[in-house]
Amino acid sequence: MARRRQIYEGKAKILYEGPEPGTLIQYFKDDATAFNAQKKGTISGKGVLNNRISEHIFTLLGHIGVPTHFIRRLNMREQLIRQVEIVPIEVVVRNVAAGSLSKRLGIEEGTQLPRTIVEYYYKDDALGDPLISEEHIACFGWASQEEMHDIADMAIRVNDFMSGLFAGIGIRLVDFKLEFGRIWENDFSRIILADEISPDGCRLWDRESGEKLDKDRFRRDLGGEVEAYQEVARRLGLLPEGIDNAVLDLEKHRKRRGK
Repeated sequence: MARRRQIYEGKAKILYEGPEPGTLIQYFKDDATAFNAQKKGTISGKGVLNNRISEHIFTLLGHIGVPTHFIRRLNMREQLIRQVEIVPIEVVVRNVAAGSLSKRLGIEEGTQLPRTIVEYYYKDDALGDPLISEEHIACFGWASQEEMHDIADMAIRVNDFMSGLFAGIGIRLVDFKLEFGRIWENDFSRIILADEISPDGCRLWDRESGEKLDKDRFRRDLGGEVEAYQEVARRLGLLPEGIDNAVLDLEKHRKRRGK
């Protein structure tokens, strides 16, 4: 079997050359990072869970007309995706004060915001992904005005859908990160949703207890990271009761055998 050509490796995923032109294979790792990779670790089985959760959410978004890079899930850790030109902007949608917003503005974490806030960050690890404005984006040509309208519209649409999805399973969608890419058709491009949507990039709190069901458990040394990710998958109907550990154990066994 020919060795696949690696295109890119990030903090949580590896991209390989896809089977057809214009496609890639996205592999979900167990690696966990926080604070711009100053803190590193491993959450065993995270890649399996994030692959399944992201597949589920991207599929549902596709059903309501949100264009995404997702084509299909290939196995426990891999997806077939469309190759896109990533827009160098991280889009953060905030419904509740938490994380850097609370620190920057001195707002108590957990405060419901009067309205949803959409923030933009420049994707540059060396600079610490700084907060930027639409003026910066226009000035440096990172995205056109039309593209930013599409990005903002999609971000709000995704937020509306996901807020309802998670509310229905007793989870409060505090905030989340999105990334977008350009897909080219002849000389024209259009913006589609890329990357992933999982507990790695979302703050998800239990609506009753406030328990954190996301990567903040790793960031803040709370422990129970795998259990939190499993709980999100279980509530979404992706991990039936009693199946979670058996599935992850099987995946670990296959990994050890090199399959």
